[in-house]
Amino acid sequence: MDLNDARALKRQVIASVGDRFASAAGAFATPGLAPFAVGIAPRGGADYGVAVRYDHHDDRVLAVAEDLAAELGPDADVRAVGRVRALTEPTAPTVGEQGRVRPLRPGLSIGHRDVTAGTLGAFVTRPDGDPYVLSNFHVLAGSPQARLGDPVLQPGPADGGRYPQDRIGALAAVVALEAGRAATVDAALASLEDVEFDPTYPAGTLTGTTTVEGDEPVQKIGRTTGVTDGRVSAIELDGIVIDYGEGLGQLTFDDQIEVESTTAGPFSQGGDSGSLVYRPDDAAAVGLLFAGSETGGTNGTGLTYLNQIEAVLTALDASLVRGSR
Repeated sequence: MDLNDARALKRQVIASVGDRFASAAGAFATPGLAPFAVGIAPRGGADYGVAVRYDHHDDRVLAVAEDLAAELGPDADVRAVGRVRALTEPTAPTVGEQGRVRPLRPGLSIGHRDVTAGTLGAFVTRPDGDPYVLSNFHVLAGSPQARLGDPVLQPGPADGGRYPQDRIGALAAVVALEAGRAATVDAALASLEDVEFDPTYPAGTLTGTTTVEGDEPVQKIGRTTGVTDGRVSAIELDGIVIDYGEGLGQLTFDDQIEVESTTAGPFSQGGDSGSLVYRPDDAAAVGLLFAGSETGGTNGTGLTYLNQIEAVLTALDASLVRGSR
């Protein structure tokens, strides 16, 4: 089916899921949070279906997912993904970089003074003309208690970063995350204080931004897993519930991008939060990585979730730095 038909089917599935669970909403662990995320599944060329993602730990959810898969047939890509978590806790690094590096560059360990560690995603400018570091809210702020001006370190504290010697700047802007309101971005900026940086990626310097239509090859460089390759496996994903653990709890996100690995390992792991995801052929930015699932994906290593990069930049009134500095 074409994209417009897939969007219409998506709306029908969302309504159907809502009807099925309306009477039992209070029986779930977090009332008001949908047990399914629904989006658009690319099937090659101009062919699309509906993407349904669910946590298989609840038998009632599993039963409805099986019914949906049977009813929709080949028009649906129905997958169990387990719990989807913000990648807040760094896992043991494989090939990423966790040490102190100057000049700064994408993919390095970074974090708020009271956070563990995430990834330096990109460099941006704002109307004031100054450069800033782009990463996630949960990397550069960490909690609602964070305040503008708080120190940001490279490397992040979990990787040995210490204040004041590893301070590179300060928390400068955040997009607040609030329970009970669907979000579209998990993003924040840190100022840079007389620190040189190189905005080059493995694919080269950024050429701009792009809106994905599904099935595109993508790449990222992150603190934990370094450079990894994947493909866009779903777009326009609404109602995906992200577990942030203590402090923020569970939050719902709409209009997200899903990526699955195209290699033997995972596309992302804990500590890769904040990575910029881009197309490897032309270095056009696609999204900001912030969460991942336990299972799912063609190789069984989980799925990764991104905010649309244009939504991130608009929310922060920022523009990507493309060339060398």
